[in-house]
Amino acid sequence: MSKTIPAETLAKFAQSVLIVHGVPSADAHLVADSLIAAELWGHSSHGMLRLPWYVDRIRSGAMRAVTESATVMDHAALAIIDGNDGIGQVLTAQAVKLGVERARTYGISAVGVRHSNHFGTAAYFTRMAAEAGCVAFLTTNASPAMAPWGGREKKVGTNPWSIAAPAGARGIAVMDIANTAVARGKIYLAAERNENIPPGWAADGNGAPTTNANDALRGLILPMAGHKGYVISFMMDVLAGVLTGSHFGSAVAGPYDPERRSGCGHMLITIDIEAAMPRADFEARMETLIEEVKMCPAANGVQEIFFPGEIESINSIANQCSGIEVADQTWAGLEKLASVACPLPAYRS
Repeated sequence: MSKTIPAETLAKFAQSVLIVHGVPSADAHLVADSLIAAELWGHSSHGMLRLPWYVDRIRSGAMRAVTESATVMDHAALAIIDGNDGIGQVLTAQAVKLGVERARTYGISAVGVRHSNHFGTAAYFTRMAAEAGCVAFLTTNASPAMAPWGGREKKVGTNPWSIAAPAGARGIAVMDIANTAVARGKIYLAAERNENIPPGWAADGNGAPTTNANDALRGLILPMAGHKGYVISFMMDVLAGVLTGSHFGSAVAGPYDPERRSGCGHMLITIDIEAAMPRADFEARMETLIEEVKMCPAANGVQEIFFPGEIESINSIANQCSGIEVADQTWAGLEKLASVACPLPAYRS
């Protein structure tokens, strides 16, 4: 049976745990906020279940509690940051800040990050840039999860990517997808809840289709849209791994591995809207596009058409009021952290 906890209470717990393990207060707040944002949006796969993973990596030294980055390449609109195994959220927030500043100067910027760690949801950071009046693209590479098209061994990561843009009265339009049929975190979440996964998500270690979440984690996640998911993921690794000077392919370690340095890389491309047109004009055009989509006649059984990011915004408002549901196995992981860090937050069953 899950526990229901107010978002603010859960965020304070996560922040306290990270501070106890040596993470500076501001950085701990950022990481906690990114996890809670995922929970509020309805993406628990990228929420609190990852906190114990992060702590284990800090304890082993695979991820540094104190992030000490350095800009190693600086060519005006293009810069590369070396994260020195720091915290992924902290490094990506630094990239957004630099990317927006450079886009203000040059109209467009590209900021790569090497030797980073898992940064949570990409949309958390593209939304930051959109709020600053930019259109942003962000991708990261990840540890191998799927086979190259026609293969039967994991060689390619899910390598997710996000694009966000301000949309005037509609808020922010944002997409955030993995290139597999589903993000690996959703399979971890199903395993934590002792639930089966839908057909078409994954194959077991022998390459046979499976609905068992644990077999899927030991096997392969299937690409989205067949060969298209594979080639998109491959090229995202070119941007996030090869081009940034970070690890790529099978050299990248995932956040669930407590001891290996991740070595993952990110690439952020930021466009200053004002360099193309007045922001008010852009947002009016976005509103027109969204209205056109939402006015589309709905198929049978569909109540409403949503634009990208709208469902997450609706979920966030609802979950702020009702609280966040934490699965029992996730709660068990938090209990272990509380035993050495700080008291668990109160909850409703």
